[in-house]
Amino acid sequence: MHLQTVGQNIRHCRLLSQVQETVLRKMCCTYTNIWVVLLHFCCSLSLSISLSLSLSLSLSLSLSHGIVLDAGSSRTTVYLYEWPAEKENNTGVVRETTKCQVEGPGISDLGKNEDQDKDTWKSLKNCMAKITEAIPSYRHKSTPVFLGATKNLWNAWVHPHGAETVGSLDLGGASTQIAFATSEDAKGEDIIKVSLYGYEYNIYTHSFLCYGKNEAEKRVLAKLLKVEYTHESTNWANVKQPCYPSGYNISMLVEDVFGSECTKNDLPTNYSPKQNITFYGQSNPEQCKVLVRSIFDLTSCQGAENCSFNGVYQPLLSGDFMVCISFYMETFDTNMKLFCSKDWKTVSIGQLDIHLKSYCYSANYVHSILADGYKFNTDNWKNLNFQKQVNDTSIAWSLGYMLALSNMIPAEGKILKLPINKVLFTGLLLLFSALTIITLTYLVIALVRFCY
Repeated sequence: MHLQTVGQNIRHCRLLSQVQETVLRKMCCTYTNIWVVLLHFCCSLSLSISLSLSLSLSLSLSLSHGIVLDAGSSRTTVYLYEWPAEKENNTGVVRETTKCQVEGPGISDLGKNEDQDKDTWKSLKNCMAKITEAIPSYRHKSTPVFLGATKNLWNAWVHPHGAETVGSLDLGGASTQIAFATSEDAKGEDIIKVSLYGYEYNIYTHSFLCYGKNEAEKRVLAKLLKVEYTHESTNWANVKQPCYPSGYNISMLVEDVFGSECTKNDLPTNYSPKQNITFYGQSNPEQCKVLVRSIFDLTSCQGAENCSFNGVYQPLLSGDFMVCISFYMETFDTNMKLFCSKDWKTVSIGQLDIHLKSYCYSANYVHSILADGYKFNTDNWKNLNFQKQVNDTSIAWSLGYMLALSNMIPAEGKILKLPINKVLFTGLLLLFSALTIITLTYLVIALVRFCY
């Protein structure tokens, strides 16, 4: 009887143990399922957060674009600019992406030759196609196109944080411009207020029409012809040109000199536009210098410091300047005299540049407008920085034009500013998400091993 009771107790214990084990297994399965669900939920949540923030950061790094056509008198260039959709104090941090120069002459020569015009328009279409390819397709409809046919809007180059400004000089084909930041109390019709990157700037800017290099050369030729017409004879078949190299001569029509808006009023009477003129080079540096300076009115300022030329108001120069023509003032006279004294045979050896005949004129022109016109001297000449590009961006009026216009293009929403770099933040977020997933996975595996 006692043994029977003991056996029954053992069976009861075994049965109870089996029941407890079954209950524990069911509980483990239940908890395991819960952990699996939690793991799935956490993984989904982490990935969703990461993807959402990555998408948000991606959108914050998306770019706006703008196209500017610099339709100059001597050439046309198409520029593509871009800037982050989120602006810097309402101004885009603009940079040049690419550019394309249209083959053929500028707008001043359109309409003169039908075949040439067709080639120019074809090249323009090719340039626009090239620029368009560089813009994401989803941005095509929102990308503005601006045409700048005259260089009448200039801004000094500015540092995004308002620390410094850099003045700009452009010696174009038809006109020349100067722009620089001046004192806050300076006043005049050529002084404008410009707001860039949240800072206000007092900018002096002036454009001298007909004083670009090409049109100024026509004015020099017109001046020379008027002297010949007045003092010698009415025969323009043999006109001495002091700026051209001796041994060089060139024939052109009267309309090539006087057909411009800058010179047509200087045409003497009784001359036909189709009459021939022949210029003979003289290699005379002194006479060339006097001739070039004669197209600038340097007496109307009457010695005033705040005046450039032609009686135009200009504050005292201040700060650094950028200009894309290179020579040094202290060696200019020596180099100019050496080059301008050479004959055509000497200067043309191995040279194919069609503008070679005008090099002496060009040097005198640049020196006259910078030194006599804008009043650069041996003291502030060192502030001129001669270069064509800065950080892969062309030094052109179109950049300042695009900067100013970016103020009027709405930003694409305000995005949360992070205290750390956006890329670093995304990387850390993904790292922590991965660690969370690994930890939860380890806990589930450990629980499964414990239960089974």
